Amino acid sequence: MSMLNSTHHQPPFFLLSGLPGLEASHIWFSIPLSIMYVTAILGNSIIIHIVHKTPSLHEPQYVLLSLLAATDIGMSASTLPTVLNVFIFNHREIEFHGCLAQMFFIHTFSSIESAMLLAMAFDHFMAICNPLRYIIVLTPSRITQMGLAAVARGVALMIPLPILLQQLPFCKNIVLSYSFCFHPDMMKLACGSIRVNIIYGLVLVLCSFGVDSVFIVLSYALILKTAILSIASNAGRLKALNTCISNICVVLLFYTPQVSLSMIHRFGKKKLPAQIYMLLSYLHLLVPPMLNPIVYTVKTKEIRVCILKMFQPRKF
Repeated sequence: MSMLNSTHHQPPFFLLSGLPGLEASHIWFSIPLSIMYVTAILGNSIIIHIVHKTPSLHEPQYVLLSLLAATDIGMSASTLPTVLNVFIFNHREIEFHGCLAQMFFIHTFSSIESAMLLAMAFDHFMAICNPLRYIIVLTPSRITQMGLAAVARGVALMIPLPILLQQLPFCKNIVLSYSFCFHPDMMKLACGSIRVNIIYGLVLVLCSFGVDSVFIVLSYALILKTAILSIASNAGRLKALNTCISNICVVLLFYTPQVSLSMIHRFGKKKLPAQIYMLLSYLHLLVPPMLNPIVYTVKTKEIRVCILKMFQPRKF
């Protein structure tokens, strides 16, 4: 008990939470969760494999899609160990520094995914609004630079999060609200001032997700304007719009729960039911990696054809 009564201390571990009030049913919830993880990792791995092995898909839009798939695998791998540990084995303890590391990777991959969605929006913008310069601007080296910039930005922005948390004294409850480590959730357990953490978290959201979302909306607004005013044929308009539908769906899947969860944690006046937080967190971290490959497979003919060929029995 002396550990918890200390005024300035870092706890040796945190306790993760499953679904409040439904602990007896955790093993049943582990089944759909496991299916979601398998679907996410397998689906995104297939997309990466197809893009890598198919020369005709070595184009900017498909290379960016494979980078998004790699990011989704990283996102799933960041949460998988603790989520399944809680729901299958009821193992709730996570070491303090291990929790910081998981939090860092979760937020870093979220930032990278946001940047990838922006890059894909820019790709569509160039293809539809400025097709003559498409090949000149989106060269293989430029795509590589965009991917590296997304990773560098994510790492640089998220490194202060675990450093700031390490400076806080934790003398309150050590029970987290989720089955993984999430920065707004962790900082609320501190008994010192978290003003710096709140301000930096808000600046981080505005400078990464906020800026990305503004440029994504602007890109698709210009695409819609071009499709309506500059493309004469109805077939051309439909093709331009259909090209963007999958990306718009993925953007909504990613940003809606992410922004909602972040705003509720920072500005929520009333204590909402724990199930609301859990639902939004799983929608943000588990659903996009699972649905992204499905959306792109359904809406992208080239990917769909390659997948069908891969699973067709070969004739000897």
